[in-house]
Amino acid sequence: MAGKSSGITLQQLQYFIEVAAEGSITAAAEMLYVAQPTMSAAMKDLENRVGRILLARSARGVTLTTDGAEFLGYARQVVEQAALLEQRYLGRPPSRRLLGVSTQHYSFAVDAFVRMVKGTEASEYEFSLRETRTWDIIEDVRTLRSELGILFRNDFNRNVIAKLLRDSGLAFHPLFLAEPHIFISRKNPLASQERATLADIANLPRLTFDQGANNSFYFAEEILSTLSSAQEIRVSDRATIFNLMIGLDGYTISTGIISDDLDPQIVAVPLDVDERIEIGWIGHSAIPLTEQAQGYLTQVRAVVADFGVEVLG
Repeated sequence: MAGKSSGITLQQLQYFIEVAAEGSITAAAEMLYVAQPTMSAAMKDLENRVGRILLARSARGVTLTTDGAEFLGYARQVVEQAALLEQRYLGRPPSRRLLGVSTQHYSFAVDAFVRMVKGTEASEYEFSLRETRTWDIIEDVRTLRSELGILFRNDFNRNVIAKLLRDSGLAFHPLFLAEPHIFISRKNPLASQERATLADIANLPRLTFDQGANNSFYFAEEILSTLSSAQEIRVSDRATIFNLMIGLDGYTISTGIISDDLDPQIVAVPLDVDERIEIGWIGHSAIPLTEQAQGYLTQVRAVVADFGVEVLG
């Protein structure tokens, strides 16, 4: 496809971002109150100008090609910077903020999201926070449903996660190393102990997050996933797992970082094992983060630092 000498317009970038978000040229046209033929022509002209196929078209809609996914990252940057220029020099109100985050079930990720939303200066925004399964987090970021994802790795799952990310064009960026803790009800007898051992929890119900059709020890959100347990309950959301900690004296293993404001009935007790949990964020290798995504990660680091945990990056 031969490129043209004429430049790319800001409007084309805005159209392209909406098409990528909707997965449909028709839906994007409706969202922006533009005629469908106009939107379709704008996308074809954009591809001609850049000399790349950015959208794979089918009867079900459109998906981003590899070139399209990379182009989207830069398009977001340009549109965001243009909005900041207008805001600063033309007195325009802050533009509508957009951000999608997919994460394993971590209290600190929600706490940081709350801080980010409270701190935004935009009068309009559209943020999404998906607490979901490990495989789905990677898929969300790969397909740009979310700009970034948060998950953990350790010596057990490191190679499997690394290959999956590499095959998806994604990269893992460490945030912090955590000492494993058990999360239990404040009424649990173990809550008064300074540390818990594997023997202490051997007869308690182990609570884990269900990984669905892609269930694998390597995709588990909890370390020691291969450790046998006489009583095991799988759940799909954090509210349920906390209710079962309270109702059944169950436990789960996590980072030890938990919000008293969001989860006042749950306490974290260090687990006496020779393991570490490395928490990081994942994103496209070739796509720079938007300012909003960087702001969210800043809040994640701040939440973690408030717990006295050393931030890695």
